[in-house]
Amino acid sequence: MTFHGQKILPAAKTMKQFEKILESSYEYGVFLDTHIGQLKSIYAMARSRGKKMFLHADLIQGLKSDEYAAEYLCQDIKPYGLISTKTSVILKAKQKGIQAIQRIFLLDTIALEKSYTLLEKTKPDFIEVLPGGMPSIIAEVHQRSGIPIFAGGLIRTVEDVERALEAGATAVTTSNESLFKHYDRSVQ
Repeated sequence: MTFHGQKILPAAKTMKQFEKILESSYEYGVFLDTHIGQLKSIYAMARSRGKKMFLHADLIQGLKSDEYAAEYLCQDIKPYGLISTKTSVILKAKQKGIQAIQRIFLLDTIALEKSYTLLEKTKPDFIEVLPGGMPSIIAEVHQRSGIPIFAGGLIRTVEDVERALEAGATAVTTSNESLFKHYDRSVQ
């Protein structure tokens, strides 16, 4: 899947960042740190502006990240996709027809091998690899899993974005506003 030429998926940690995404040319984005009480209104705003927003299920304040929360999110909030480190959330999203993004933290070889085992079980639509500034590992995970990759975490420069994309990432998730601006087609 491509994201209509988007190299980055801007990730909103704050309402101010979300407002910047609303005003941008980006069609796709990510909600990170949100409160359960804001979900319906922010998704209504996003939809009214034609934005397709992924939601990081593990970072919703006031909601436990488990299969019951995932069921609620899929049925009532209907995000474009759910991002999670949790197997039960990924499996529920897939069951409900919502894009499932398995977030994996690659700390060392043991974590990498455990991640491959996890990916075999969940078979997500996408993998978000953190930290995203490791081109050789992005290429390896993509080749070994056959699943499209998002690179995220510690992406600070245009060069970081470009290296991740050259290594095989489908897109880069970032909350870095200078990168939002750099890749926003409406600004160029």
